[in-house]
Amino acid sequence: MTREDALAVFRLGPDAVADVLLGMDERIRAQDARIAKLEGMMAKNSRNSSKPPSSDGLAKPAPKSLRKKSGRKPGGQQGHPGGTLERRKNPDVVEAHRVNRCEKCGCDLRNEKAQGMEQRQVFDIPPVELLVTEHQAEVKQCACGHTTTAAFPEGVVAPVQYGPRIKATAIYLNGYQLLPYARLCETLRDLFNTPLSEGTLANMVRQAGRLAQGSVDGIRDALGAAAVVHFDETGMRRNGKTNWMHCASTPTMSLFTLHNRRGMEAMDAAGVLPGFAGTAVHDYWKSYYHYKCSHALCNAHHLRDLTYIHEQMEQPWAEEAIGTLLSIKEGVEAAKAAGSAALAPDTLRDFEQRWQQVLDQGYAANPDPPPPKKKKRGPPAKGKARNLVERFDHRRREVLAFMHDFDIPFDNNLAERDLRMNKVKQKISGCFRDTGHSEDFCRIRSYICTARKNTTGAFEALSGLFQAHPAMSAAPE
Repeated sequence: MTREDALAVFRLGPDAVADVLLGMDERIRAQDARIAKLEGMMAKNSRNSSKPPSSDGLAKPAPKSLRKKSGRKPGGQQGHPGGTLERRKNPDVVEAHRVNRCEKCGCDLRNEKAQGMEQRQVFDIPPVELLVTEHQAEVKQCACGHTTTAAFPEGVVAPVQYGPRIKATAIYLNGYQLLPYARLCETLRDLFNTPLSEGTLANMVRQAGRLAQGSVDGIRDALGAAAVVHFDETGMRRNGKTNWMHCASTPTMSLFTLHNRRGMEAMDAAGVLPGFAGTAVHDYWKSYYHYKCSHALCNAHHLRDLTYIHEQMEQPWAEEAIGTLLSIKEGVEAAKAAGSAALAPDTLRDFEQRWQQVLDQGYAANPDPPPPKKKKRGPPAKGKARNLVERFDHRRREVLAFMHDFDIPFDNNLAERDLRMNKVKQKISGCFRDTGHSEDFCRIRSYICTARKNTTGAFEALSGLFQAHPAMSAAPE
């Protein structure tokens, strides 16, 4: 507005001046709100929101852990088994190094008896190369004129084919160590002098995915009958589009599925939640609440949200909420260590009162917004802090589920950890090129992760998979 415009409004009278000032004030408020929103977006990082650490770029936030010092010294603790390289009583190879001459005077000592022996052992990998086994089936003709051929072992169906251990090695490097096809073929050629093509490797992946299907079906059924299951999802690229990898986990099982949707359609397709009657641990993604099971919310997410509200919005109640959640967590851990199955009633009542005080402070710091001057569609925006307070209040049973049931964890880190390596796969190899390959990858990862959670090594599990089904794994290369 120019000076002439302002004088023109002034000459129109007090009402015109008031209208202009009120309009300017409304625009300034809207701009302030937008600036605050943009500043809040810029202030978010992996420590105070659900953004992944990779989004922090080079400007990593200063470390500020919510964990308290344990009082223990760094390094291995008392009773830790350790992994020191120890001597073997019966080495595979012994090399004797003789003394022929005195290193001082040069006297011949070849016929002298040794007074002692110093021993040093070197652990190394011997040269590795493919072992080729030729199966020869006799052909005999009977006097009656009939010709009989000896039977080949089950799974030996082609003139030339790869065996189960080389297949297990390839799937181990691709499905577990996440090497892309080209680098995996190069690795096999360099280590084993095996000129494996990418097409042959793709066939092996398809075979492994097919062989793992029965185990994955069993994992799905067992998860559906479990008491507590962790659920999470993350974006993955397939055919150039964003899809969603869903995970269902317990300490002994993992199931991964990939779908082009994030919500109920994908969760139904995964096959765990539709009939699930236990407790589902997850973040506050509302699609989970369409299922009639019990629910528990991830408090690691809540701690990050509270950190943002405390540091960026400068609301003291958030710091109090962080302290209360961590105090409850410590109380639960102490009770577990003491062999208790539940918190004492007085302790439980004290924690519930502290939580209510936190909510009261949160409501006082974030009152209901005034009704909008102009009618708009939908309820008025309440802001991040107010929405979090209401979640803590209306969903307090899910937020504090770990306090009431010791079988329910404080956070959803189990599912998040299970998903993490699948994101690494995408960063290394890019998106999945087709639906079949992505489904095979999910089945293989489900099989390997579940085996490892049950103290079976990934390579051992894959070797057993191919050896247990020789006929199914013997498709021509």
